[in-house]
Formats: sequence, C-alpha cells, structure tokens
Amino acid sequence: MKQWPDPIVSWLALKMIPNLGNIAYKRLLDRFGDPTNVFNARLQELLEVEGIRAETAQRIVSNQWEGDPHQELRRIEEIGARLITIFDPSYPMDLKQIHDPPPLLYIRGKDLPSKNTMIAVVGSRNPSHYGLKVTEEICHGLAMLDISVVSGMAKGIDAAAHWGCLRGNGATVAVLGSGIDVIYPSSNVNLYHQIRKSGTVITEFPLGTPPEGRNFPIRNRIISGLSKGVVVVEASRRSGSLITASLALEQGREVFAVPGSVESFKSTGTHFLIKQGAKLVENADDILQELGLRSPYSKEGTPWKKVTIPPLEEDERRVFDILSNYPIHIDHIVRSSMLDSAKVASLLTRLELKGAIKQLPGKMFIVS
Repeated sequence: MKQWPDPIVSWLALKMIPNLGNIAYKRLLDRFGDPTNVFNARLQELLEVEGIRAETAQRIVSNQWEGDPHQELRRIEEIGARLITIFDPSYPMDLKQIHDPPPLLYIRGKDLPSKNTMIAVVGSRNPSHYGLKVTEEICHGLAMLDISVVSGMAKGIDAAAHWGCLRGNGATVAVLGSGIDVIYPSSNVNLYHQIRKSGTVITEFPLGTPPEGRNFPIRNRIISGLSKGVVVVEASRRSGSLITASLALEQGREVFAVPGSVESFKSTGTHFLIKQGAKLVENADDILQELGLRSPYSKEGTPWKKVTIPPLEEDERRVFDILSNYPIHIDHIVRSSMLDSAKVASLLTRLELKGAIKQLPGKMFIVS
C-alpha cells in the first residue's frame, strides 16, 4: 500500500496522470474517497469507474504521472501559495456544483470569501472611458454592499472591476488562465499584488503554466461557477465575455448586461445579450434586486452611490446637460448648445474647474 508523507501530494500526483480530466477525477473520488485510495486500488477496480480507460488505469496503478508532485508542492510553498482540494471546507460550494469542478485550486492571498455572495464582472479588453467608469462604479457599489467581485484580471473591464472592488474595500477574486506564479498581462503586476494583499488570486493550472489562448475558456467556467451571476460590460458579438455568459447560463447563473451606445461596436455583444433575455443593469442595486439578495443600501444604511452636482449657472447647466458618460466632441457641444465656440470653451473650462466634467484627449468631454 502506497503511503504519502503529505496527503496533498497524492492529489497533485493524480492530477498529473495524463489524460485524466476533472470529470474522471471526480468519479474516482466518488468511488474511492480520496487520491490515496485511488492509487492503492486494483486495476480492475479502476476500470469499473465510468470514463476511466485502460491506459489511464494502468498509469495510476504504475504511478506513471508526469512531473514531480513533491517538487510542485515545495515550489508552491516557496512562493507563499497554497492548495485547497474540493473536500476542503473553504472550497466554494457554488463552484463545487458545476459539471466539472477543479479538484484542486492554487491560491495566493486571503481565503476565498465563503460568507460573501460573489458576482462576476467581465467585458472588453479595450473598453471606452464609459465602460471603465461604469464598471468601477458598479464594482465599488457591490463592494460597499459586501458583495465580492470575481473577474479574470485581464486588461480593460476585468482590471477596472478588480480596482473598483478594492477601492470599495471589498474582497475581489482574480481567476487566472495561467499558473499562480505567472502574472498576465504584465501591465497588471501592481493589480496582481494588490489583490494578493487584499483579495484572492486563484487558478487550477500548475505552476509555470503560460497564458495560452486555450486556457481562457477553461478559466471562464470558474469565473462564472464561483458567482451567483455574471455582469457583462462592453463586449462585441465575438467577445470571450459572451462565452462566460453562455457558461453562466449552462451553470444556472443569472446573466446581466450593461447597455451602451447603439453607435458603438463594443456594445453589440451586451445589446445582443439583453435581446436574448439578459437583465439590463445600470448599478449595483439593480443586480442585487434582481437576485433578491437585499435592499439597495450600503453598510451605513445610505444609498451606495450618490452623485453630487455643484451649483451651476444657467449657461453652465445648458452645456452640462448635453454631456453624458460617453465622450462628446466640443464641436457637437457647440452645435447642440447653439452658443458660439468661444463661449462654449469658456463654459467647459468653468465646469471642469468645478469638478462637474472631465476633458479627454481630442477635445472630448465627459461628466465626472
């Protein structure tokens, strides 16, 4: 009978058996209880488990795994990471219930927030200013309501989702499409370490796994699997975010979409989702009300979002009312206000000094 100095090594060793997927792994656990018993099983017993091929069973009884589970565990400990198994009390119940839950999760940072409801927020890697702003506002609002935000730490909407949650002092979870020691994209290195400090970074991929394209659909099922619902912000019809939304539906999760401009191709995917029945949401409260979780109030008992507009003179208000969350060029403002260009430029400067609006590159303006 094979003995293991640390039982977690047997979990790693079984994961290293070639061509043994998560579903087959789970069936072995259902049949034998844990990986130690799997390795001590007879060949015929293994072959009786649905989906276990002869070659795979032979590799198990012969201990023919690829890699060194002992070395993997040492390296995990050296970088300050850890493993949790599907039997661990801290393993999320929602994730455990999907079709093919990962038997092992690599973790850096805090434990997964088991007491908090989790909401996934995903979207374009090249969002507009509007997309970034609305994502941060929604995720800040969710954090203020003790809702954890899950995303994939990609550029764009994912990063904005994590930052918004962190700025609301919330618990955010980053699910990687690479090894726990591989930061991708490299531009998010500061975000990675901030999440590791204040939130949780997880993956099912072994150490050193590069961020290959095939990993991200696999990663996406964990993002949706952890969550009660998935919010999509700015996504085209071919966006990977729509794959996450599709996975969420398969897993019985709610799908939400933030509307955008009908003139923006970055909103074609979100508008498609809304047409297909996704819930249209504009803020954190919309999400919670749809899920029936709680009333629209923050920890202090006040609305999570409060917009304060400074006192404006008549002409300032005239220009301000033309602006929105979408950038608008100064020429459009001049035409819409029916004021001369010099007057509009002066009013825009005054509005910016009052903090009511913000100027973007290319003489574009947006409300603050």
